[in-house]
Amino acid sequence: MADRARGVSRGIRGGGPGASRGRGPQPTMDKPRREAILDLSKYVNERIRVKFTGGREVTGILKGFDQLLNLVLDEVEENLQAEYGNRTRSLGLVVLRGPTITLLSPVDGSEEIANPFMAQGGGA
Repeated sequence: MADRARGVSRGIRGGGPGASRGRGPQPTMDKPRREAILDLSKYVNERIRVKFTGGREVTGILKGFDQLLNLVLDEVEENLQAEYGNRTRSLGLVVLRGPTITLLSPVDGSEEIANPFMAQGGGA
């Protein structure tokens, strides 16, 4: 009995490394991958405009990105908007943090897409 109090012999209820402890079946890793809402791969090596929280705005050539919307831009110019007029400042190669980006658009125009909120069969 003294051994049991110290936890030496736990029997079947002890649960080793593979025990599920009543949580049911374990989830599998075969979930389908979600598609990205924004496909930036078609804008690689194209000039884009990026606006940030706080009002800053830059334009540059998109060189790379990740799933968090962190961007690498080359030949970047920051558009400075001051009381005495608009100016630009050259920054070169920069890395932009995704959480600070509020707007992203191509400089050379944009493509028209179908309105996803429009009713398919008739008017509203």
